[in-house]
Amino acid sequence: MTNPMQTHGAASWIQHSGSDPAGARKFYETVLGWTVNDMPMQDGSSYSGIVVGENPIGGFMPMPVPAGEWTIYITVDNVDARFKSALDNGAEGIDEPADFPGVGRMAKIRDPYGASISLITYESMQG
Repeated sequence: MTNPMQTHGAASWIQHSGSDPAGARKFYETVLGWTVNDMPMQDGSSYSGIVVGENPIGGFMPMPVPAGEWTIYITVDNVDARFKSALDNGAEGIDEPADFPGVGRMAKIRDPYGASISLITYESMQG
């Protein structure tokens, strides 16, 4: 099996955002039986990472937001080029490409049909 965090076009991460991150974590731990581990971040904060088996698959955004959603991250070979291509093909830029130390470079788009998705190039893919 290929590593989705290294494979262009693969869904590689899911992230929950909502009004009560701790409540959402407990809900999904109970309902789906997920293991959620606190992962230290480079800035000294912590991120609640979802682990299935031995593999991290996603996490819970630590800062509350008013409207909840699940975000899907797609691994791409070059966030900036793919973001530009999306805009050139009718997408709306929601979050411009930006670096997240210890993780990678990310951007978020809304396709011409109303759905949003995030693009990521992990640091391990960058030269």
